[in-house]
Amino acid sequence: MRVWGPGPLLRAVRSLYDDRSRSLVRIAGNDVVLLASSSQDLQHVLERFAAECEAAGMRISTSKSEAMVLDRKRVACPLRVGGEVLPQVEEFKYLGVLFTSEGKMEREIDRRIGAASAVMRSVYRTVVVKKELSRKAKLSIYRSIYASHPHLWS
Repeated sequence: MRVWGPGPLLRAVRSLYDDRSRSLVRIAGNDVVLLASSSQDLQHVLERFAAECEAAGMRISTSKSEAMVLDRKRVACPLRVGGEVLPQVEEFKYLGVLFTSEGKMEREIDRRIGAASAVMRSVYRTVVVKKELSRKAKLSIYRSIYASHPHLWS
């Protein structure tokens, strides 16, 4: 969704809290995440959000939108925006975290371990095995990567 200013999007989000629907909205950059406790509530919230966006000259990009149900078993949730059904996915990445429909974190943990392992292998190949580097230099490189960049592991 392309947003030209904070005003229209803010009004669209506020509209979701005007009635008694139990919904939750999260925004990061141009991404909007709508959460509700039932598919009916979510469809209602989505319709209101789409209407407010259209009134402000914006539209929801259905080609970039997805639906996911958090449940231990597969549940269909056919959400529509302007007559188009949104694809339902079993997993998606949001703000760098992999979410799965069954709510388990094993895939995310495996992904983070894989990323850390890749960095470790790279450091080993480019630093640890180099005889040209002193132990002090190797330790300094190690500390600069692992101690001062904790975001590499998240």
